Amino acid sequence: MGYLQGKTAIITGAGKAVLSDGRCGSIGYGIATAYAKEGCNLVITGRNVQKLNDAKETLEKEYGIKVLAVQADVNAGADNEAVVNNVVKQAIDTFGDIHVLINNAQASASGVAIADHTTEQFDLAMYSGLYATFYYMKACYPYLAKTKGSVINFASGAGLFGNYGQCSYAAAKEGIRGLSRVAATEWGKDGINVNVICPLAWTAQLEQFEQAYPEAFKANVHMPPMGHFGDSELEIGRVCVQLANPDFKYMSGETITLEGGMGLRP
Repeated sequence: MGYLQGKTAIITGAGKAVLSDGRCGSIGYGIATAYAKEGCNLVITGRNVQKLNDAKETLEKEYGIKVLAVQADVNAGADNEAVVNNVVKQAIDTFGDIHVLINNAQASASGVAIADHTTEQFDLAMYSGLYATFYYMKACYPYLAKTKGSVINFASGAGLFGNYGQCSYAAAKEGIRGLSRVAATEWGKDGINVNVICPLAWTAQLEQFEQAYPEAFKANVHMPPMGHFGDSELEIGRVCVQLANPDFKYMSGETITLEGGMGLRP
């Protein structure tokens, strides 16, 4: 029996993506795979229906869990509360409870300097990241309070270190860090554990970033001291399993920086 047997997790941005070598190619899909191996039923969201359906098919077939795939896109032109409330309603209707919320989804226009950034590009990062995290946390709160569950949000070194060409991404991620700390303060009395991870994982998106913006990649993406980038499933996903395991929880409100091969650093 896995650590999360019979529990339910919502993971945003968890459509299937693979690297050129066949490994999990996105943080969301890596987390979903790690959770599936622990027996957790999943609600996965994303913008790309095909990627969601591919993830659902693979995870259900290989790990014997149930996956609810819901297309959802939080953006500047949508009724975002309705979009998120629909995901949460389907999760409750299907599984009855929510034990873990993982706000992983994020889109942005990386490699674009502040002076060249458009309002549309800034909105893309803020809505897909910060606003989505806010709406999902708000909608899931009563269910997480019932189950004394966990929230795992994602920030980034882009905000911590001020990476060139990532102004909207960094702003969204720093907003998520602040929101998470406030939630940890307010929701501690309800037994809800809230943590933030700042990962550096090798993903299909990072591969594409290197190809599209080689100079920005060279300036901002540095090889960790241990000589490899984090693996989306084996390192990022397993950390998320630990944070949701009732027998092993970090202090609510902590920021955890994960670097390839270096484990956890509070």
